Amino acid sequence: MKWIVGLGNPGTAYRDTRHNVGFMVVDELAKRWGISVTQSKCKALIGEGNVGGVKVALIKPMTYMNLSGESARGFMDYFKAELSDMIVVYDDLDTEIGKLRLRYQGSAGGHNGIKSLIQHLGTQTFNRIRMGISRPQPGIVISDYVLSSFPKAEKDKLETMIQQACDAAEYSLKAPFEETMAKFNR
Repeated sequence: MKWIVGLGNPGTAYRDTRHNVGFMVVDELAKRWGISVTQSKCKALIGEGNVGGVKVALIKPMTYMNLSGESARGFMDYFKAELSDMIVVYDDLDTEIGKLRLRYQGSAGGHNGIKSLIQHLGTQTFNRIRMGISRPQPGIVISDYVLSSFPKAEKDKLETMIQQACDAAEYSLKAPFEETMAKFNR
């Protein structure tokens, strides 16, 4: 089973914020694939389905960003899921708005959601789709920035990036992640 974990924060106050692009991708994949992400289990909302003959789970941790690893670990243990079949989708300050960077290992780079995943999974090696949100202007507090909504001027780039992340996730269902990286890291 392939499992896609979108990182974000639960609740309407956070729905359209930069920190919730992972949730946005899971929501778009759910719409594309006709999967309902409503099952409450493993401290997450989960949806399961079949996409082109591949069993897929879509996961939105409900633990808040900084504890995302609890949910991912719970899912992995409960469903006996393979770590190599997981893809994590999340926001990245060091990538320009609208750009994707796919990786299969690395440090948390200051991202608390990834820090929690590394801690609970016991490894830095797992598939990632990093979605660019750019860094804030000097003087803006990072926590305020990531919890802010995208301005109107960035909406088109955001929508294109969400569609590209969904395309990459879909491509990875049938191809090795290294091949997916080669195709989508442009």
